Amino acid sequence: MFNLGEPLVVPDVFDIRSLHALRLGGAASDEWRVKEQTVNSDFERFQTGAAKYAAYLETPEGRLRLDLAFANLREFLPQPTHSLQALDVGGGTGAIAVRLAALGVRVTLLDTSEPMLDFAERSAQKAGVAEKITLKHGDAAQLANLFPAAWFDVVVCHNVLEYVEDPCAILRSAAGCLRDRSGVISVLVRNQAGEVLKAAIKDGDLAASEHNLSAEWVHESLYGGRVRLFAAENRQAMLAAASLAVTAERGVRVVSDYLPLSISRNAEYERVFELERKLGRRPEFCAVARYWQCLARRGSDVKGA
Repeated sequence: MFNLGEPLVVPDVFDIRSLHALRLGGAASDEWRVKEQTVNSDFERFQTGAAKYAAYLETPEGRLRLDLAFANLREFLPQPTHSLQALDVGGGTGAIAVRLAALGVRVTLLDTSEPMLDFAERSAQKAGVAEKITLKHGDAAQLANLFPAAWFDVVVCHNVLEYVEDPCAILRSAAGCLRDRSGVISVLVRNQAGEVLKAAIKDGDLAASEHNLSAEWVHESLYGGRVRLFAAENRQAMLAAASLAVTAERGVRVVSDYLPLSISRNAEYERVFELERKLGRRPEFCAVARYWQCLARRGSDVKGA
């Protein structure tokens, strides 16, 4: 049941496996079989990997990604926050949603994984903000059918577009959820340049580094599946297609992945965080960060703007 300030009728939603089954129409081509297997694999990792993802967010790497992205978002939240409605697309275990709710924001968290939503529910209860968060089980690919256009003041789309077949379509739908041009959308994706440096500097794998210069998809270590990389030109084209006007770009995890073992990522966490904040604001360092974050607003071409 929705808690968005007024009654909202939401249509039934197919999960991603049902959607692809309909597309197949019984006699599937080899191409569609491969696509279905890939999408099902992507779907299953989020069903079975909720505990693994929650544990990752407790590591220094996971904490930095979360803390830096939220700090960047907080800079651009419309004020006052207690009157805001936010949508967290693919919000997973609720780490961002809980923080927004603690600021007084009413948050709708959408995720396709019920185990992730279970984690989010427990986190919200533990933080005492359960009444501020509405959990919705659904697929981001069906975003346009789930919520009315121009409903939210804030839309969060962190580490979602890396895992979907059509990131441009999902970003367009997310942009259409913004109420007006005063709202803000935060997009966080894996940066291709950062993946090139990681393979060479951290992993010592020169072949992988060269491969990542032009690769669209690479293997990720957390779930063991594939993940999409975003180059600068792809990001700009995607934002333009969604009619989003960039307010700020930030780099997330510029140097922290490459620190020597003599620097404790736990004991020196605050110093590392502050350094990353400074580096992430500068375009030359943002360009090579592991993750690229964009804070944007609706442009005039978005439907309803």
